[in-house]
Amino acid sequence: MGRIEEFNALAAQRAEDELTACCAAPRWAREVAAGRPYPDLAALLASAHAASARLTWPEVTQALAAHPRIGQRPAGQRREDGWSRGEQSGLDAASDRTRAEIAEANEAYERRFGHLFLVCAAGRSDAELLAAARDRLAHDEATEREVVRGELAKIAALRIRKLLDEPA
Repeated sequence: MGRIEEFNALAAQRAEDELTACCAAPRWAREVAAGRPYPDLAALLASAHAASARLTWPEVTQALAAHPRIGQRPAGQRREDGWSRGEQSGLDAASDRTRAEIAEANEAYERRFGHLFLVCAAGRSDAELLAAARDRLAHDEATEREVVRGELAKIAALRIRKLLDEPA
């Protein structure tokens, strides 16, 4: 899309649609779009972070449903599918054994918490992602919900930067 000025100039629905690719919680996209015009990227990111903090747990789980499992990168052609593939590029060189261990950790996590394991994978290696999944299995549900909310906010911020063609 381009710079903050272009984002500010979008029609409301188009801005919401663009933001939904960053976080698939409709209220989040509405709130962030409604905060325009933003003077700069920092203000937009602050608004996005605040909107993430206000999401109810059902809204968080709705946003989670738009993310692939770690290790199961989407093959689709949507912009967010491409973003996910890039974000999970740390798994490109993973061995079959590590991939199997990540799949097992995903299954254990989903059994324990009832939703997929979400982590901001950008810049993280296969070993780091596997360790994060295993470590988070030790969390209680309240702690893990806060971690998930934080990871969702990190991913949204990363994707907003991508949306505006800004360096991450």
